[in-house]
Amino acid sequence: MTSDKTSCFQNKRFDKLHEECAVFGVSTSTNEAPGITYNGLLALQHRGQEGAGIAVLKGRTIVCHKDVGLTSEVFSGKILQKLPPSTLAVGHTRYSTTGTNTQSNVQPFVTEYLTGRIATAHNGNILNAWELKATLIEDGLDFIATSDSEVISSLIAHCIIKKGSVSAGVAEAARKLDGAFSLIIMTGDGQLVAVRDPRGFRPLCIGLNDTGMAVASESCALDSCGFTFLRDVAPGELVVIQDGEIKDSFVYAECDSKALCIFEYVYFARSDSVIDGLSVYEARYNMGRALAASHYVEADAVCGVPDSGLDAAKGYADASGLPYVTGFVKNRYIGRSFIFPSQAQRENAVRLKLNPLKSAVAGKRIVLIDDSIVRGTTCAKIIATLKAAGAKEVHLRISSPPFKHTCHFGTDIDGEENLIANKKTVEEIRQIIGADSLGYIGIKDLRGACKKANLEFCTGCFDGNYGYKGRESIETIRKDILEREKAACEKLQDK
Repeated sequence: MTSDKTSCFQNKRFDKLHEECAVFGVSTSTNEAPGITYNGLLALQHRGQEGAGIAVLKGRTIVCHKDVGLTSEVFSGKILQKLPPSTLAVGHTRYSTTGTNTQSNVQPFVTEYLTGRIATAHNGNILNAWELKATLIEDGLDFIATSDSEVISSLIAHCIIKKGSVSAGVAEAARKLDGAFSLIIMTGDGQLVAVRDPRGFRPLCIGLNDTGMAVASESCALDSCGFTFLRDVAPGELVVIQDGEIKDSFVYAECDSKALCIFEYVYFARSDSVIDGLSVYEARYNMGRALAASHYVEADAVCGVPDSGLDAAKGYADASGLPYVTGFVKNRYIGRSFIFPSQAQRENAVRLKLNPLKSAVAGKRIVLIDDSIVRGTTCAKIIATLKAAGAKEVHLRISSPPFKHTCHFGTDIDGEENLIANKKTVEEIRQIIGADSLGYIGIKDLRGACKKANLEFCTGCFDGNYGYKGRESIETIRKDILEREKAACEKLQDK
């Protein structure tokens, strides 16, 4: 094995806030599982645009097609039709939280072992992946990819063999995983297993209709595929679905500190999803109302940056009494800006994606609502386009607190040295981005906007409170992760 450090620590792109991945699985009495899964992935495309894959069960064999690109690109033309008709399928859309963006790292991962085979789809980030990989290699397992998801699939297969049972093996494997994970595992004997980590960092929900059951990262995918939302998978719960119904469910691990990523409500999730009992639309609307209470400004109109800023803008407008207007026309055929490989292309993409509606903003003092500021480049461009369209003033309001820390649980936030809020005051940021005023929502108000959810929240990217193992400081977590990864890499390099 090479001694190059990058063999263990993959370089990542940090041009904009990077999203999660999405998982979807279905067990149905019809042979339409591949098509249902494809539709589910389309509904979840906002969570990952770098790769997509679908695995289906044909007899006791698992057939999988996956590649880099959008779901519609990976399954264009006759490719989807070539997947065999099946009653069971699992799919994934990917953003590369770990590992390079290559076909070998795209999910689902299919793992064959002595007594069977599984296909695994994973959303999240495993902190001890390199430790587990080193141990599995010692036990004779081989790896072809660089993502933690391959480690998870191999670990599950390893534990199934040891335990002699799918549910017991998956539970044993899940107890060994440290970090954030929502998993869907399809087995060669027709089971669909859904697992959520004990702290509930990532969402996962179950839906049903008269043909069977589906599991998805967000309820919007269940709606889109004709399934009625049944319930969320609870933190630390394992659910076994077979022949379109729940055969078993149990809590495999308890945890006192529940910590759903609060940025699911701010940005990641679609507005029409419900996560842990709270409508994403309602949460964002409440954020806007809180911003109006804490950062009101005399203005003529309120508008939001599509898409995640729109609901908060409506809340701000209703609470402030200011008119709500459509400030931008969005080109929905342009990919998210961080997909573009060069900075010049990313800057052009901002202008291509959002075109100001001059008749709505010209000559007016505008309150502009957006979900976040990472480096400040994108919002500066948006403010500049509004002023070029004739806006007299632009007062920016942000529905998340300032980003000050990285995330180790599946959200790729830029290095702390590049986060503008770590280097500049609010007033300095305002001057850099060209806003006439700038206001962020406070942590307390953000929590209040999401108070109907059934979990506590991880707010580590804002305040260092990760809700993780007694809520250690960011310095403690970072030091622990780096030391463990270094030791595991050295162990692998010695092989």
